[in-house]
Amino acid sequence: MATFMEQIYEKAKKAPKKIVLQEGDDERMVEAAMECTKQGLAKMTIIGDPDGMKKTAADKGGSLEGIDVIDKGKLPKLDEYAKEYFEMRKHKGISEADAKKQMENPLYYGAMMVRKNEVDAFVAGAVNSTAEVCRASIQILGLKEGIRTLSSFFVMIVPDKSFGKDGILFYADCGVVIDPNDKQLADIAIATAESYEMLMGEKPKVGMLSCSTKGSAKHARIDKVTSALKIVREKAPDIMIDGELQGDAALIEKVGKKKAPDSKVAGQANTLIFPDLDSGNIAYKLTERLAKAEAYGPILQGTLKPCCDLSRGCKASDIVNVTAINVVRFQFLDK
Repeated sequence: MATFMEQIYEKAKKAPKKIVLQEGDDERMVEAAMECTKQGLAKMTIIGDPDGMKKTAADKGGSLEGIDVIDKGKLPKLDEYAKEYFEMRKHKGISEADAKKQMENPLYYGAMMVRKNEVDAFVAGAVNSTAEVCRASIQILGLKEGIRTLSSFFVMIVPDKSFGKDGILFYADCGVVIDPNDKQLADIAIATAESYEMLMGEKPKVGMLSCSTKGSAKHARIDKVTSALKIVREKAPDIMIDGELQGDAALIEKVGKKKAPDSKVAGQANTLIFPDLDSGNIAYKLTERLAKAEAYGPILQGTLKPCCDLSRGCKASDIVNVTAINVVRFQFLDK
């Protein structure tokens, strides 16, 4: 049976989309752009210094053939993009000169390319911080209707196939929102449910995690989770979701039946929503290390169009993977 990423690659190749990499001066981006082009995963655009990128490609035994190269020093639609950015942000007090300076930043320029439908998605974060990538995403792409929270998810693949869908679990939020309130937590759950359906091709079973299962403990932090669950059920009644659930009650059928016998999610959850960034981030890193799991992410969600925030310690292969993931996400939106 094909692995998760093999399935993603095959889906991407069936209908490749246009992806921009804004950090082309980093050799990992050049290597990833060449690999994506070679495999036919996406139509790649890369922004950076053309001579430097050409040399990097040659040093790695390849070329930039088939890749659209944009010179960061001669951005072709700079004035047009700056004008639109000014109109978008002038209510915040930005000047026309400031808007142009911001658009000279390849991160923001690439995001505007997505907004203007020049490309379908962007992948960044190998150089820029998570905060910078998120800021560009929110300011330029904007959020989906009904969603007011930018968040992220990880695809976790554990060797034990009895968990989730053949060992595949979605974790959120592990990278962006530090201490979500109930409305933000509901947004995270709704966005992650859609992300799961985009990539897995089926409806998720979403568990809202806590230190309590169905009232076994009382605390304001538990109340936040139950309130978020109520909001999700009101806003998106088609999502199969339940909470509050402890980790074992969410994942292990025997425990789920004992602690939450009336739940359709307990013991079967494949999408786990953590109550805060502490628990989510700790859980994904422990899962990766202790369970020898593969971790793909953080992948941003909630924006009008797909984008991705990489780890600054990522490898070129990680960039290829998230590029393919973004292609499949856009295929879903493009139906």
